[in-house]
Amino acid sequence: MAAIQTNGLTKRFGEDLLAVDSLDFTVEEGEVFGFLGPNGAGKSTTINMLLDFVRPSEGSATVLGYDAQRESETIRSHIGVLPEGATLYDRLTGREHLEWVIDTKGTDDDPADLLEKVGLEPEAAERSAGGYSKGMQQRLGFAMALAGDPDLLILDEPSSGLDPTGMQEMRDIIAAEADRGTTVFFSSHILGEVEAVCDRVGIMNAGRLVTTGTLDALRENLSLDSSISLDVETVPDALVADLENHEGVESVTVDGSTITVSCAATSAKYDVVTQVGAATSVHDIVSEDTSLEQLFNTYTNGQQPGETVVDSELDEAETETEVSA
Repeated sequence: MAAIQTNGLTKRFGEDLLAVDSLDFTVEEGEVFGFLGPNGAGKSTTINMLLDFVRPSEGSATVLGYDAQRESETIRSHIGVLPEGATLYDRLTGREHLEWVIDTKGTDDDPADLLEKVGLEPEAAERSAGGYSKGMQQRLGFAMALAGDPDLLILDEPSSGLDPTGMQEMRDIIAAEADRGTTVFFSSHILGEVEAVCDRVGIMNAGRLVTTGTLDALRENLSLDSSISLDVETVPDALVADLENHEGVESVTVDGSTITVSCAATSAKYDVVTQVGAATSVHDIVSEDTSLEQLFNTYTNGQQPGETVVDSELDEAETETEVSA
């Protein structure tokens, strides 16, 4: 059974604004799936439809095998959600927020254990959340999402407001949850974070899902340049010429005893290493694959993760729909 399945999922706001266009994708049980795209690409609208905060114009979605619209209450009892910009109650302490979530879900979690897991100190847990920093609010929101040992975590910009240490801790928790069998679906504009923890990614652009797959598969599909550097004993002149003529090699540069070869595809690197090793002694090898940023820019026509490709009309339409739902 898929953790998330969408079929032709579509959302229009009014007659002119198509926020999500015929979305088809699957998130398998137990995988960490990164959901990427520039601002306005349709990511938040998709998440809102999965959570039944926004109703689709066409198509359908299932979450943990349940219909996202007809069985939304059942879905919510099995998932943990960290929305972007989650609202906390200023007068409640961190502990009281968790006690409320635990009571609502009917679980037996220990608030202290959850707070410790996300790195909130006991002293902070007894303070009103209205005095929390953005990073502390994010940690508390994540602790609330983890209550009840959810089968699926849906995280929208989970590292927002966190310092580098907090971001690393967040990645460690996500990885640990995945190791326990929890499915993790998260949206993030921090590409390094996605690259570090995701099994697969999906990239949205202008309301459409333009690609899904593992990073290795996406690199191979695009055949973007990747490079390999070899520190060698000597650099025979004939070797450089042979490498330049090798199929799949884009360029060869030599700096002292280091040969750097730019390859059209990752698969060509194996042949390069074999050819160099047959001609001279190799002391060290450094391989650099196409970065997720390069892939993202290629699939989104150069738009950066934080850039807006649809005007503010989409944000306003989503807000109005959520308020009226």
